[in-house]
Amino acid sequence: MTALDGRRAAVRIAVVGAGGVGGYFGARLAAAGGPGETVLVARGRHLEAIRARGLRVRSPLGDVTVPSEAVVATPREVGHADLVIVAVKLWDTEEAARQVLPLAEAGAAVLSLQNGVDKDDVMRRVLPPRSLLGGVSYISAAIGEPGVVEHHAPLQKLVFGEFDGSASKRVSELLQRCLDAGIDAAAHPDIERVIWEKFVFLVGLSAATAAVRQPIGVVRSDPGARSLLHDVMREAAEVGRARGVDLDPGFADERLAFCDSLPAAMTASMYRDLVQGNRLELPWLSGAVARLGREAGVPVPRNKAVADILSPYVAGAPAPVE
Repeated sequence: MTALDGRRAAVRIAVVGAGGVGGYFGARLAAAGGPGETVLVARGRHLEAIRARGLRVRSPLGDVTVPSEAVVATPREVGHADLVIVAVKLWDTEEAARQVLPLAEAGAAVLSLQNGVDKDDVMRRVLPPRSLLGGVSYISAAIGEPGVVEHHAPLQKLVFGEFDGSASKRVSELLQRCLDAGIDAAAHPDIERVIWEKFVFLVGLSAATAAVRQPIGVVRSDPGARSLLHDVMREAAEVGRARGVDLDPGFADERLAFCDSLPAAMTASMYRDLVQGNRLELPWLSGAVARLGREAGVPVPRNKAVADILSPYVAGAPAPVE
């Protein structure tokens, strides 16, 4: 296999953020590649545990262990990379972009697998626009304990592509690398629409399960909560269409029907962060719909209400009032 830049015999991939998403896909890529072909960037207690025992992924598709030498503390320690996958939380996007700037300026492609529709705009303000690929991930995975990533269900898929729709060499080579690693992957000519399609669904699942504080089975079975779920997705889709994204007018209805097929116990990561007292990605989900809707002149009262209701929890569980 040639490299993404055509100069090396193997694609060298750096994964910035070895949590649930980055840890899972990074581990699969590392297990399938040769020594040094995949480097993962981690931090804190997770990094300490990986340095002691390696990164362990527990998955219904088979467990994987990545040796400690494949993990570093900062992008500066990566050296050369042909592709950088960014999988940090949304509030760390700009800082991650600054950290990978030297790699991008040296020719690396940069692919964000983060949630939301703001991520690539933030990166464009820091990185060479030509370096960016668009992409999304479909997976339920999280850090179970430091050094361990838990993959909760068989679903694990990546979709990515060039923002101009071209069939580039770097996309085709990344696709082959993913397939060789056993990752369900696809290239798409309209990646902006794919990003928005995931965003609409994720906003709905996150808003409904977090605001109701119940899994999707309860939400979809209660008329009021089901209406909230539908309307949150409908508003997000309307904002996307107002911004020129080719979303079908019945897309929210289709996603609601899809929600009926999900496991009843399913929740969004924002729900889990809420109940665990962690920081929330709310400003980049319903909060983003509220902001973008205001900018586009599209009424989004349901998303505005969710953003307001959950606002006290954005920075984590609020301190008790004396």
